[in-house]
Amino acid sequence: MSLKRIPRLRFAHLPTPLEPMHRLGAHLGGQPLWVKRDDATGLAFGGNKVRKLEYLLAEAQASGARTLLTMGAVQSNQCRQTAAAAARFGFDCILVLRGEPPARVDGNLLLDHLLGAEIRWAAAQPAEEVLEQTFREAWSAGRRPYKIVYGASSPVGALGYVAAMAELREQGETFDRIIVASSSAGTQAGMIVGARLYGFAGRITGVSVDRRANDLRQAVAHLAEETSALLGGRQRFDPESIDVADDYLGGGYAVLGAPEIEATRLFARLEGLLLDPVYTARAAAGMIDMVRGGRIDRAERVLFWHTGGGPALFAYGEALLD
Repeated sequence: MSLKRIPRLRFAHLPTPLEPMHRLGAHLGGQPLWVKRDDATGLAFGGNKVRKLEYLLAEAQASGARTLLTMGAVQSNQCRQTAAAAARFGFDCILVLRGEPPARVDGNLLLDHLLGAEIRWAAAQPAEEVLEQTFREAWSAGRRPYKIVYGASSPVGALGYVAAMAELREQGETFDRIIVASSSAGTQAGMIVGARLYGFAGRITGVSVDRRANDLRQAVAHLAEETSALLGGRQRFDPESIDVADDYLGGGYAVLGAPEIEATRLFARLEGLLLDPVYTARAAAGMIDMVRGGRIDRAERVLFWHTGGGPALFAYGEALLD
C-alpha cells in the first residue's frame, strides 16, 4: 500500500525548516551541521508527535472515537501535543501521568491543563496499568476511547516519520548522518523505513535517552518491520544494523546533567535554538561529544533532527541558570 493511501489529517506546519548551523559548526571545529526544525510543526509549541498524530487522529476519527487517551511523564511532550490535537478536533482527552502531582504546575503540565485535558495520576501504580484501567472505565461510560501508546510509537504513529523522510528528500539537501533523540522507538523506526523507501543512504543515529542500546535496537527493528508491513512490505530490519548510541544516559531519564546543560546553552547562544531538557538536549550533547571525540568524521554533513519539547524548559529553570 502506498503511504499516500493511508488516511491522514493534515494539520502540521510542513515542511519544517531545514537550516544550517554555521556558528555551532564553527565552534566545533568546522563541522558541517544542519538542523531539521520539527520544533516548528505548530500545534501548541509543536514537536515530533504532531507528525505521528496526523495519522493517529485519522484512525481515531475513522473508528468513531470520541476520547483520546494516552500516558507519559509529568513533562510529557506527547501528552501536551495529544491534548492540543484533541482540542482542535473536538475529542475529549484523558492523560495518565506517572507519579504524584508536583508542587508546582509549569511547563507541559501547565499546558495540559490549559488545553482542557483530564489528568489521572498513576501515583504508586505502574502507569500502563492505570492506562488500561482508565480505558476500560471510559469504554464502559460510553466515551469511546482511542488509546495512543507511550510516545505515540505504534506502526500507525511511525508513519509520520516515514513521510518525514520523503519531505527531507524533497528539500534537496544531502546528509551523511542524521542525529535524533530515541526512546520509545517510533521516530527512529519511521525514519529507517522511510530511508529505505526514499533512498536516504546516510546513517540514522539514535541517541538513546533512557534505554540500553541492545534493548532500543530490538524495539526500533521490531517497530520498523511492523510499520513496513502496514505499507504492504515484508522488509526485515536487523537489530544490529540499527545505529544507537547509549553513552549519554547520564543520571537517568529526565535528569539534567552537565552535558545537557552545555548543549542547551550552546544551541541557544550560538544558534538561537531552544532544546528540551529531556530529549533534544541529551541528543545534542551526544552529537557534540561525538564530533569532539572524532566518532563523527570532520567531512560528514550532519543533520540534527530537532524533535521539539521546549515547554519543558520552564520546569528546569534553576538548573539552567549560570
